[in-house]
Amino acid sequence: MTEIAIFAAGCFWGVEQTFREAKGVSETEVGYTGGHADNPTYEQVCRKGTGHAEAVRVTYDPALTSYDDLLDIFWNCHNPTQVNRQGPDVGDQYRTAIFTVSDAQQDAAQASRDKLAASGRFDLPIATIIEPLGKWWKAEEYHQQYFEKRGGGACHIPG
Repeated sequence: MTEIAIFAAGCFWGVEQTFREAKGVSETEVGYTGGHADNPTYEQVCRKGTGHAEAVRVTYDPALTSYDDLLDIFWNCHNPTQVNRQGPDVGDQYRTAIFTVSDAQQDAAQASRDKLAASGRFDLPIATIIEPLGKWWKAEEYHQQYFEKRGGGACHIPG
């Protein structure tokens, strides 16, 4: 049986690629969530009028990887202290967020964020928002597995 996790960490192309390479992940899908408009398009989200974040829906096998493992990947694939930006991408659609699908995920995400904040790894406060998943909107097909289709890339993802 698989489970779902939803992460926003900047441009969804590189975040998706990072999770696609993770052990135990069977499927990824990029999309939009956390906003107020129905059926948003990429152009609408980029104009910053919908309130949505670019996010990645990760389907994983908990027998092969844990939610905590996915949280570690999330914390390491972006700068969680940046507000409404990652690398060269600026706007609320690039915010750092974890969208939870259960109380257990909410608790685990909060504990993980608290542990990272207390670790001293970052000089600035952790800006990551943790909230229950609202409506999920799948992004346009040309965004799905973007780098895989185009032969690589990484956006803002650290090497």
